[in-house]
Amino acid sequence: MSDDEHTAGRRGEPGTGTGTSTGTATATATASAADEADAAAGLSTAPVEERDEPATGGSGTFGGAREPGARGALAWFGREATGWARWFWRQLTSMRVALILLFLLALASIPGSLIPQNGVDAVLVADFRENNPGLSDVYDRLQLFDVYSSVWFSAIYILLFVSLIGCIVPRTWQFVGQLRGRPPRAPRRLSRMPAYTTWRTDAAPEDVVGAAHTLLARRRFRTTRADDAPGGAHVAAEKGYLREAGNLVFHLSLIVMLIAFAAGRLYYSEGGKLIVQDQGFSNVLPQYDDYESGTLFDVNDLEPFGFRLDDFHADFSRERVDMGTPTEFRADVTYWDAEGNETSASIEPNHPLHVGDSRVRLLGHGYAPVVTVTDGQGEVTFSGPVPFLPQDAGLTSTGVIKVGNYVGPDGERDQLGFQGFFNPTYNIDEVRGPHSTFPEPDLPVLTLNAFRGDLGINSGLSQNVYQLDTTNMEQLVDASGDLLRFNLMPGESMELPDGLGTLTFERFDEWASFQITTKAGNEWALGGALAAVAGLAGSLLLQRRRVWVRARTGADGRTVVEMASLGRTESAKLPHELAALAAALTTSAPVLPDPDEDGGPDEGGRGPGNGDPGPDDGDRDRGPGGGDGGAAGPAEPAEPVGPAEHAERTETAEPAGSADSAAAEGARP
Repeated sequence: MSDDEHTAGRRGEPGTGTGTSTGTATATATASAADEADAAAGLSTAPVEERDEPATGGSGTFGGAREPGARGALAWFGREATGWARWFWRQLTSMRVALILLFLLALASIPGSLIPQNGVDAVLVADFRENNPGLSDVYDRLQLFDVYSSVWFSAIYILLFVSLIGCIVPRTWQFVGQLRGRPPRAPRRLSRMPAYTTWRTDAAPEDVVGAAHTLLARRRFRTTRADDAPGGAHVAAEKGYLREAGNLVFHLSLIVMLIAFAAGRLYYSEGGKLIVQDQGFSNVLPQYDDYESGTLFDVNDLEPFGFRLDDFHADFSRERVDMGTPTEFRADVTYWDAEGNETSASIEPNHPLHVGDSRVRLLGHGYAPVVTVTDGQGEVTFSGPVPFLPQDAGLTSTGVIKVGNYVGPDGERDQLGFQGFFNPTYNIDEVRGPHSTFPEPDLPVLTLNAFRGDLGINSGLSQNVYQLDTTNMEQLVDASGDLLRFNLMPGESMELPDGLGTLTFERFDEWASFQITTKAGNEWALGGALAAVAGLAGSLLLQRRRVWVRARTGADGRTVVEMASLGRTESAKLPHELAALAAALTTSAPVLPDPDEDGGPDEGGRGPGNGDPGPDDGDRDRGPGGGDGGAAGPAEPAEPVGPAEHAERTETAEPAGSADSAAAEGARP
């Protein structure tokens, strides 16, 4: 038999060897694949999906014949219910379903951003209902005005929560078991690993194994030593446990964030307050302009504190490109705690005031004209600042003045109302009418219309303080019969017609609006988010891998050293790391020159750097770089290659490039 036929026969190739050789090679390959699958086992804690085989012959979905009688029917029903429950639980706790639920949660949040919500702005919801009565009925049935507290949103939220817990907890315990275990024994054929190298040395096998053990431990591998067949031993090492730990931390962080968000929605309070300069606020419910809270929050738990707006600083850019852009936005306040201790502080948009568990944020700014109104008897019936609300970037502001305690020139009680604009930098044109061209008070002008009649403030119904109901009022007219409309600058007054009194624009103050919030779970949500980022970075950047070093006595009495590496995922860094380890180990196990061209004493003529398959390898099926080699007859002299360089070249001794592919190959017959 020729050398080629001899080699092919030992491989088990059809038509070139005997049936016995073919069967032996097949059995060897099957055993090697199973060995590789064992080597890859435990590199991941991903659960293996179980499948229930459907029953045949009408015996039920999950197998088992249905016995006659009530007991048989009960047993069959219990078996079916248990099977379906297990199937549903496995589907719910799979990572695939968790990702689907996470996507559905993001999708379900979209209506809450597009449709006004009762918990955010009830006035806007009321306006939407008034303008869209038919569509509002549909939205009510679908709970789209209360998305985040709806049944369907809560169901997705809870299912995602259960799915993550059911998926992560078993994997965590499995990972803890891996941490308590030791690296697995070396596979029988290291040459089938993705990265592999071998060489011959004069050092004793025990010395090589001891040096490898020390080297790997110094490189922070978890190591263990084991004996092989007579005349050999090996070191098994593993590194990169933080990859799986990062993966688990990421998913556990998602659970923490879900809990924190749920706590934040159930136990929180949030309210707004507009405060004019030199006025104050106490953190009690009646003081709020608007207020909402979570289901579990008690208003008696509001933080006992208050504060006063001492001054407000707002500067705006006058550069052409950034015209009107705020350059300074700061509220100087004095706040006091439950003991009455006063402290000065400044609040800026990104720097809220912290008082206990509450946060005070600065939201907006505007102007409040100070107006004095005298009635028909010459008595002051109204005096004070009236906040006007900004409508544009130039702070064109609208507002109303309601004078309920008014006495006319005839001595009869009446009511007056004024509505109009306050413009910090006044301008007027045919399109926009009175408006402001810049937010700073370069030319402050108060423009008003006047009404007389019933304001509706005594009807017992709540009113918006920034709107004037003119249903039961008539607008005043001037001496020429035109509707009364007048402009005032600070310090100017206007005589109302028919002796109704005067209105004086004294000056203007500034106001600021604040949001006072108390929320639970913010720190947990932040910690969970940071931990999720760290865990995700670890799971993406770290590589879980195993390294084996085997030393045995060859046929020529020299020591044969084999090194191999296997990673959780395919990586180009794996052979480079193995090359560095091999280069470091050669200081204790120097490389011998390649054997002569007669094949050398090492079985099959595989020289240093060509990947010796081990003493039990019956089919020499790979040469340098994973190709054919190792024929029994004469061979061409091999180019001398060191173990480090060979490890870099031999990236894939077989198509299997990772633990996943090795495990898959081990599962094939």
